Amino acid sequence: MINSARDDDAAEPRDAPGLQSPAGEREKRSEWWDLALYLLKVLLIIMAIRSFVVAPFNIPSESMQPRLLVGDYLLVAKWPYGYSKYSLPGDVPLIPGRIFARQPDRGDVVVFKAPPDNRTDYIKRVIGLPGDTVRVQKGAVFLNGKALPKQRIADLLLPVTPNMVTAADVAGSPYPCYSPQFDETIDGQDYCRYPRYRETLPSGKSYEILDLIQGGMGDDTMTFTVPEGSLFLMGDNRDRSADSRFPAEIGGAIGIVPQSDLIGRALVGIFSTDGSAEWAKPWTWVSAARGERIGKGF
Repeated sequence: MINSARDDDAAEPRDAPGLQSPAGEREKRSEWWDLALYLLKVLLIIMAIRSFVVAPFNIPSESMQPRLLVGDYLLVAKWPYGYSKYSLPGDVPLIPGRIFARQPDRGDVVVFKAPPDNRTDYIKRVIGLPGDTVRVQKGAVFLNGKALPKQRIADLLLPVTPNMVTAADVAGSPYPCYSPQFDETIDGQDYCRYPRYRETLPSGKSYEILDLIQGGMGDDTMTFTVPEGSLFLMGDNRDRSADSRFPAEIGGAIGIVPQSDLIGRALVGIFSTDGSAEWAKPWTWVSAARGERIGKGF
């Protein structure tokens, strides 16, 4: 007796071994599409935050000591001075000119594209605004004909770290400090001892600066008049900063800086490392971190 096939068995097609049904393929494609769409949204959100809110920057030089050390990482606020193509990753020219522009205040620490080629990010402090006259005489800054008060305070005693040595090598200065007369060893640790001062602007805002040697290259300058739409910027480490005291050159000084080159204002420190970490030794990632510098504002 031969059994006939049941109707329900005949109505259900069976997949060949190793083959996926069209419905399964569609479901898999849908999962990949959802993942790609999610990642795209995350990328767009990150780019929007980085372009219009805050962006991270790191400090590779000693020009802004004592406030900023080599190995510091900070967030830079993008909104205070408006937006331009320099606000966007890769300097994509999607924003014409500068929108929502606002002029910085004296004493602001700003990040900008360095003249003359506008390719490298620099960080300096605003000293002169449009119409101001600025002159340096015997290491003192004269703003509109009046010397900014400069008070000697306790020396900066800074432990020598691997990233400081690297920065010194690049700048061509003697290891481990700017000048051997400022070297000393305490309990087996090498330190740099730097003469430190407090400088005060007419607004009352003050900040610490370093003046390492008397009679340095930038200690006596001509009188500069800041043009409209420009800024006179200086580094806090006056003998290690190529700033508005010197003519602009690629990879060097910056001259008078157009406000159109501004990227943003320094906001807060988010991380700092002394340069001693090694990728192959994870425990050094923690020991190299300078936690006391995290969260310091401007």
